[in-house]
Amino acid sequence: MNAPSPAQQQLEFRLLNEFQHDFPLEPAPFSALARRLDSDETTVLATLCRLQESGAISRIGAVFAPRSVGASTLAALAVPPERLDAVAALVNAHPGVNHNYEREHRFNLWFVATAADASALARLLTEIQAETGLKPIALPLVEEYHIDLGFDLLHGGKKPRPPARPCLPVETSATDRRLIAALQPGLPLVPHPFAELAARAGITESALIERLEQWLEAGCIKRFGVVVRHHELGFRANAMVVFDVPDDGVAEIGRRLASEPEVTLCYRRARHLPEWSANLYCMVHGRSRGEVEQVVERLRAIAGHPAQALFSRRRFKQCGARYFDAAAAGSR
Repeated sequence: MNAPSPAQQQLEFRLLNEFQHDFPLEPAPFSALARRLDSDETTVLATLCRLQESGAISRIGAVFAPRSVGASTLAALAVPPERLDAVAALVNAHPGVNHNYEREHRFNLWFVATAADASALARLLTEIQAETGLKPIALPLVEEYHIDLGFDLLHGGKKPRPPARPCLPVETSATDRRLIAALQPGLPLVPHPFAELAARAGITESALIERLEQWLEAGCIKRFGVVVRHHELGFRANAMVVFDVPDDGVAEIGRRLASEPEVTLCYRRARHLPEWSANLYCMVHGRSRGEVEQVVERLRAIAGHPAQALFSRRRFKQCGARYFDAAAAGSR
């Protein structure tokens, strides 16, 4: 296969870096992208298909604000090393699990689970316990300080954005649930993707676009655009950095850590005593372990508290969150 030309490389980079936000919500979005990039729709679609096939793009679509729709939690299992692959496969088999990583710790398998509501989420974790014979610790979100507003592929770290507005939980109608279910896998890479999603959801294209605009305006959708995979794009080291901070000081420290350019996620989660005492989390990505370790040392100094850095060893699963089953979404 021929190496991409400099022009192709430039187009790939701009698609990956510039359209993690502000993706055009209009009937022919890839034609709109082409106009902005001085290209053509066919070339843009072919480039995005190639990036998705290579794994550089997870999907193009919505990143919903935590707790705005459905229910979710970070969870962890302490898996005997000889069982890790088998247990990871059992966890991966659940559509409600969207991220699943091996990390350096006694709790060595970390995953994000989502469901339509709290009771469905509890059932999912119970099923995982029954299948694996291991009890997950559930660590639900308490407060966010910075979550998934894009990644700067030129410099590493977060993209500068205005502070996100807080979003209250959204009451979803049957139509909304069908729309979210259709949207979860990401936009189909076709000239009129919103028309295809609208047909799946049983609504008009204009109604679907209007609803997405409303959710973006309300902060229910944090961003709509290209969702990249860091590892495939050269950022091969990442660590989940956790702190045990007194509850009366966690918000102040969390906001300070969230302002650091290399911190791509920062939030407070519930403790799970006695097994797990950490309540403040940061994610840091870098091109090397040493690069990440330098950032971790700076975060420790800023926080004024000890920290554990749980480096990722293997990624078992990474996809968009699944809140609603497409077949059942309209019947709830």
